[in-house]
Amino acid sequence: MNNHFTITINDDNGVKQFNIHQIMKKAIIYIIFFLAFISLVAIGTILYLNSSVDAIEEKRLNMQAAYNSLKIKNQELDDSMKSTQLALIDKKKKLNEVSDSLSEIETLIGMSPVPDMTLQERANATKLSSQHMATLMQFIPNGSPIKYKGITSKFGYRIHPTLKSRELHRGIDMKAKMNTPVYSTADGIVEWAGVHKKSGFGKLIILQHNYGFRGYYGHLNKIVIESGKFVKKGDLIAYTGNSGMSSGPHLHYEIRFIHRAVNPIAFVKWNVKNYNDIFEKEKKIPWQSLITATAHIKVPNPTQTQPSSQLALQSKGK
Repeated sequence: MNNHFTITINDDNGVKQFNIHQIMKKAIIYIIFFLAFISLVAIGTILYLNSSVDAIEEKRLNMQAAYNSLKIKNQELDDSMKSTQLALIDKKKKLNEVSDSLSEIETLIGMSPVPDMTLQERANATKLSSQHMATLMQFIPNGSPIKYKGITSKFGYRIHPTLKSRELHRGIDMKAKMNTPVYSTADGIVEWAGVHKKSGFGKLIILQHNYGFRGYYGHLNKIVIESGKFVKKGDLIAYTGNSGMSSGPHLHYEIRFIHRAVNPIAFVKWNVKNYNDIFEKEKKIPWQSLITATAHIKVPNPTQTQPSSQLALQSKGK
């Protein structure tokens, strides 16, 4: 049995032959197959690793995209939170301003806020008080009936300019040129509009207001309303003059409560800014019972604008 084989090599130096045993032959074949197997395994491993690397890279890219998206969302959320925070700060500032304004209104109308009251409750209470204030100032004479330029004769005892005797002056004489417009200082009905010989007021208007109040406008030149007619606060009712027992053009203005004369000057200067002053200055009127009786009355359409007479008075301050 032939147990060996010959390898022949031809080169420039001639022919060389090598005899290799059959076992070596088999060993070489095994080695070749092993190397081929290793190569295949290596190639497969490389291909698998490449595929894994591609998959990992794809996952990395997906995770990077997700991270970027999450980062954008976080930024948007952060911006939204900052915007909400700024809005809350602005809202809080506005609420503080509303609270401060409400406090001013409460002070103006003489309310003392309860510490535990919410802003809404305070606003509702203020609204009720404001409505009550609007009711009283619509029905009770307030403000100047003419463009205020001062007075020439006060309320009280004086020497009558025509009769030259000491008499009680039941009103005030207000400075005014001839034909100065005269306005109603509250809602009411015209009780008298014409010449009043007995009083010496010449052409006189008497307005009967609510709750026992009356307004007297004397020494007029021209009357533009009629007896029995209703008038609203701020309506034009006449023009000043010098009729009756008068020494010169002016307006005699009286306010009476249940036929008793009261000093009109406090009512002339009465407005929303000094709303509570009248209750201290005019003691002859039972304000508390009047306020209690009118607490639930609401004026549907209170006079919003003031006649030029009252605006002029406020511009003077006093």
